[in-house]
Amino acid sequence: MNTLLSPLENFRKQLDFSLLSEERKTVLTELINYIQQQRNAGKEVHLNFICTHNSRRSQFSQIWAQTAAYYYGINAQCYSGGVEVTAFNERAVESIKRSGFKVEKSGEGNPKYAVYFANDASPLLAYSKIYDDTANAKIGFAAIMTCAHADDNCPYIPGADKRIPIRYNDPKAFDDTPLEALKYDERSNEIANELFYTFSQIK
Repeated sequence: MNTLLSPLENFRKQLDFSLLSEERKTVLTELINYIQQQRNAGKEVHLNFICTHNSRRSQFSQIWAQTAAYYYGINAQCYSGGVEVTAFNERAVESIKRSGFKVEKSGEGNPKYAVYFANDASPLLAYSKIYDDTANAKIGFAAIMTCAHADDNCPYIPGADKRIPIRYNDPKAFDDTPLEALKYDERSNEIANELFYTFSQIK
């Protein structure tokens, strides 16, 4: 196993795969199989997490997947995108900070965030973009649909080897309520737990 930033390592130790229902494990099986097949073929794994605005769930998913791949020593490049550009939501940014990521912001409007998860790994560059942005893989990737709207309205993702629906509820429903931070952290934690479980299954 590779070493994460100390606060992030403390967070990882609190993950509990026993919380995963058999139904969710079944949902994750297709992604596990895709990663394993790519690894067995000696290929780098490319995953693009897609949601409508690329602002919350797809960002969480990209960041946690890249972190889990690094931790388990799996050669993977994780991306995210949407069907329209907005911004990486500041509430979601604050949530990943609470989990232990080091985050550096640059720019306004649609800022770019350097997200650090380990001392000896390059940071992720997180910002809202279209799923086929130049920063993302063009061919040979799995498109993971993290929200119902994008899954229902993007019937075809060019260049994808496989399309895998792994949907999550949107924490946006709790914006500007007393439960806001709690619900963003719940969603981030759920995604972290599922993606660390996913990569833990790779042989």
